[in-house]
Amino acid sequence: MSRFDFELDDLRVYRPTPSEPEDFDEFWSTTLAEARLSARETVMTPYESFLDGFEVFDVEFSGFGGHPVKAWFVVPAGHDGPLPTVVEYNGYGGGRGFPHERLAWAAAGYAYLFMDTRGQGSVWGSGGGTADPVGSGPAVPGFVTRGIEDPSSYYYRRVFTDAVLAVDAVRSFASVDPDRIAVAGGSQGGGIALAVAGLREDLVAVLPDVPFLCHFERAVGLTDSDPYNEIVRYLAVHRDLGEQTFRTLSYFDGVSFAARASAPALFSVALMDPVCPPSTVFAAHNNYAGESSIEVYGFNEHEGGQGQHWRKQARWLREKFETVQSPADS
Repeated sequence: MSRFDFELDDLRVYRPTPSEPEDFDEFWSTTLAEARLSARETVMTPYESFLDGFEVFDVEFSGFGGHPVKAWFVVPAGHDGPLPTVVEYNGYGGGRGFPHERLAWAAAGYAYLFMDTRGQGSVWGSGGGTADPVGSGPAVPGFVTRGIEDPSSYYYRRVFTDAVLAVDAVRSFASVDPDRIAVAGGSQGGGIALAVAGLREDLVAVLPDVPFLCHFERAVGLTDSDPYNEIVRYLAVHRDLGEQTFRTLSYFDGVSFAARASAPALFSVALMDPVCPPSTVFAAHNNYAGESSIEVYGFNEHEGGQGQHWRKQARWLREKFETVQSPADS
């Protein structure tokens, strides 16, 4: 893949004005208030993981509409006191899989929650366990056009709400320091993390890695890769629904959430990424309201920095957690 987007110097100053509806904030405050009213008690069940050095729990918490959402919760065995915590969201099409597949954050000494993505988990990985019980109108295979006829029925309204309520759930766990919670994710997970950052004011840090779901107006048509190309195929059939489709997407754009986020963020971007074009990532980064930095991988596609980037994230996150006093130190 060759570079196809703006030059890096232009990307660093690319700051499009978010295209958002006037009732954006009201839409989301109402959505979250309704979801919290229907929330049920979180259930944590010890899980036989066959892992020495970790305690693992199968979690079911209440998401959008009171629907059950699965997650894994992992803590270092014998930990002392409430721990700083990472909540992570998954990439497109994947499920929560098995807890032994994701141990890096817990091995770094943190409590760790990995959220299943409703309806997903059958494209790659080891599967998911969370259904999406809400139907939708006509859609292209995938998830990006499900319910796209209206913001209230759109698939990512449910997913973003689940993600916010995942933080609600983990804040109540005895082994979690509620004042030291970060959210993270790659690709779709990065876009979800940005949404949570824009909808909460109680996070310590945000780690959006090559984030999806940003700057839809540019992404759709700039790349011929899925998932954005699902929207292209949808509009190629539903030729009269372009305005309505982009109105729905304007409630879910990571650029708008970034413009409302206050927790420090460490982004990553790959300049040869055909899935999440660099300009869409920089649009979110450059509009980010809080402290924000970005790691650039000049010769990578959507895989980004992988293990090398995790080391940078780990060093950066440790510094952010250390700036917040823990209950044990107060």
